[in-house]
Amino acid sequence: MRENKEKIISEIASHYRDILRLIGEDPGREGLLKTPERAAKALFSVTEGYTQSACDIASKAIFEHDGSGMVIVKDIEFYSMCEHHILPFFGKICVGYLPKGKILGLSKLARIVDVYAKRLQVQERLTAQICREISEIIPNEGVIVACEGSHLCMKMRGVEKQDSMTVTFESSGKFNENPELRKEFMSVCGIK
Repeated sequence: MRENKEKIISEIASHYRDILRLIGEDPGREGLLKTPERAAKALFSVTEGYTQSACDIASKAIFEHDGSGMVIVKDIEFYSMCEHHILPFFGKICVGYLPKGKILGLSKLARIVDVYAKRLQVQERLTAQICREISEIIPNEGVIVACEGSHLCMKMRGVEKQDSMTVTFESSGKFNENPELRKEFMSVCGIK
């Protein structure tokens, strides 16, 4: 955990009070009295990925495996914050890999997603970081990650396109070499 958690939260809350004043609100009114502290705690929580190591999390759950079939965990929900507007984006991630003598505990794939989602992000980098991390953590013949996200920076401001969805992919190894493997992964994940 970050050092001096309470001090950091207090400092962030102070800035939120200033922001409330700048937008024309009264941080002393009843409904807003505790808002700066709540907002500071929320921001601290949704950015806790900066204090976590995906490698440390995964190292506790790597197991021997003789098989060579694809492993897929789909519909891993995530919540992140756009680094350009500090507004939420969220969706689902599908992760697949071809084991090479070892497998990773299934929950660790979801935890790796959280480590990178809980940072200020862009979806493209989030997808690439997850793919790279899994590729480095366990021996494999290839890794593939698909991410579908809804971005509030596109829905509630700017172009205001309510039904927009962003899809990003990243892959390595045999998934780059074999279109049939990619197609199989996409089919299982429900991506056309």
